[in-house]
Amino acid sequence: MTRNTGPDLSERVRIQSVDVLSDNWYTLRKFTFDFQRRNGQWQTLSREAYDRGNGAAILLYNARRHTVVLTRQFRLPAFVNDHPGMLIEACAGLLDKDDAETCIRKETEEETGYRIANVRKIFEAFMSPGSVTEKLHFFVGEYEANDKVSAGGGLEDDGEDIDVLEMTLNEALALIDTGEIMDAKTIMLLQYAKLHGLTG
Repeated sequence: MTRNTGPDLSERVRIQSVDVLSDNWYTLRKFTFDFQRRNGQWQTLSREAYDRGNGAAILLYNARRHTVVLTRQFRLPAFVNDHPGMLIEACAGLLDKDDAETCIRKETEEETGYRIANVRKIFEAFMSPGSVTEKLHFFVGEYEANDKVSAGGGLEDDGEDIDVLEMTLNEALALIDTGEIMDAKTIMLLQYAKLHGLTG
């Protein structure tokens, strides 16, 4: 994959100290660093970065039936930010110690019940680079009805209670307009599917 990484800033950033603020669920660190501005002057800054590891997301689609498979689950951060809490999303998960493709195949089966033969990586993206280190690997994969090997729903031990939703791509895109889909990775994948004609 071709990467547009921009200028190398390694000579313009000097990490002075790193303080761990929380290491409970994931890790929150405070970085104090010197940054050389474009005019050559150095400035000392402090920033917090939340490290939860990298992840992968996938849009399951069926070109013949013009459909996609999404999930719906409770998200506490959305709930405490003036939202009912149930978000419609593309299937996704953290890499943990897996590579991105292994991760997304496993997450797809756990969450949706579909065992997908072919997945294709389409791009990578930082989802909230102002404060979160996470980089997502984005995939698409075509599914058929006979790929369904279980009910899905996620892992109870992880607190998952996931609804599996199947709808047409146009129905899913309409849910963006109504605000029923507000998840960034899902919006990106649905728009990719529309732009690239994945469902015809």
